[in-house]
Amino acid sequence: MKILVTGATGQFGSLVIDTLLKKLPAEQLAVSVRTPEKAAHLQAQGIDVRHGDFDQPETLDTAFAGVDRLLIVSADADNATRIRQHQAAIDAAKKAGVGFIAYTSVAKADKSTLSLAEVHRAAEEAILATGIPYSLLRNNWYAENEAGSVQGAIHGAPWLNAAGTARAGWALRSDYAEAAAAVLAGEGHDNTVYELSGKPRTQAELAAITGEALGKEINVVDVDDAALGQALAQAGLPDFVVAMFVDMQGPIREGSLDVESNDLETLLGRPATPLSAFVTALSER
Repeated sequence: MKILVTGATGQFGSLVIDTLLKKLPAEQLAVSVRTPEKAAHLQAQGIDVRHGDFDQPETLDTAFAGVDRLLIVSADADNATRIRQHQAAIDAAKKAGVGFIAYTSVAKADKSTLSLAEVHRAAEEAILATGIPYSLLRNNWYAENEAGSVQGAIHGAPWLNAAGTARAGWALRSDYAEAAAAVLAGEGHDNTVYELSGKPRTQAELAAITGEALGKEINVVDVDDAALGQALAQAGLPDFVVAMFVDMQGPIREGSLDVESNDLETLLGRPATPLSAFVTALSER
């Protein structure tokens, strides 16, 4: 059996590979990366490093050759580019005769009003159209997405909340990656859709968890989208990042990230890592 992970030098893919190495011999693992030189540390461990670039579909034919189980880690770009890149990867997987495709999607991808859900709906539909057995890994919000708020709280800043009482299913990136590895290395996951989510919480609840972990009181300030955008801009975030976070607030208020599901803990075979662990790790840097 040969398992291949795309984007394996990125934050998510590297965690998946780390987990798979604890489950399987290195010779069963392969990675597809745009810059093989950056994966020299993986090759040194016995992993098959292949050149694969979603913007160069011809490279994917070789990258995916002989692969039994494939994880497509969603790309990072504007929506149109991501849709094109994912389609290229899915087409190459079918051409190469890949036996199973797992894909990192987003919560409620089929009905979410998040702008980025468009990307994941297109990829999910394309995967289903191949007829290849699949698993759609609908990751909810990463706790790491709130690093700015946590770091601000560490330095005494108020916690800005534009989501009102809306809830999100935050979990650590490492937990989502471990769940993906469980699907790749396990059995019985053909044609599955997993809503991977931590316990849904409001921003105020997350701020309280942060305050408890830091041992300090955190002041939660409700703001509108414009005020949130202004604060993010003043914090030095790039304009496109500010726009992305501001645009997300409406869909979040509409419940796009409010998911009640035990799928994450079922795949992990244990409780999800407490969010306080993420806060503590940030505070110790």
